[in-house]
Amino acid sequence: MEIFTYGGPILWVLTILSVLSLAIILERLWFFKVQSTDPQKLETALGERLYLGDHKGAAELLMSGKSSLHRVLKVAVDHWKADSDALQILLEQEVRRELFKLERGLSFLAVVSRIAPLLGLLGTILGMIDVFRNLPGFSGANMAMMAEGIWKALITTVAGLSLAIPVILSLTYLQSKVEDMEETLSRGVDFIIREKLLGRGENVEGQNS
Repeated sequence: MEIFTYGGPILWVLTILSVLSLAIILERLWFFKVQSTDPQKLETALGERLYLGDHKGAAELLMSGKSSLHRVLKVAVDHWKADSDALQILLEQEVRRELFKLERGLSFLAVVSRIAPLLGLLGTILGMIDVFRNLPGFSGANMAMMAEGIWKALITTVAGLSLAIPVILSLTYLQSKVEDMEETLSRGVDFIIREKLLGRGENVEGQNS
């Protein structure tokens, strides 16, 4: 609590931002863990069912998983009777919907990574202003008090950088996961459109035409 007294309101703001950032990072890590799947294995299993015209088996296969790829492919199976162009437009809309879910919270982390060092610098500047405002009263042994005031003012800069660095690293990792998932979804759409053009699953009864 003594440190927070030195850092002032800025340090409390940085602490709140750090708690929120940690919560988002942990939630996103868990989310991506749930989203993990083997796309090649899934596409192979789905392709077999489409070849046999087994709509029920294809739907059950896709409903058994919780990943974005499962949901996108499930939409394709449900609308299998639609023509290829309409199906591709529908799948692209679904991919955008999934990407929105994947990117949730990342914009907040991006903002924190930018403003945390600035907030820390602002806290230090405010502390230095207070030190220099009292500078005329410093002399001789009082210079030790001035030095103490300076290091207290630097606390917020350290706090800001300590928050920004791990947030930047986490954000970079999470963005790479989003990019990987986007590529997986794009390949999934290509796969399902190829199966459609090849005439696979012509006997599949989609839920919608």
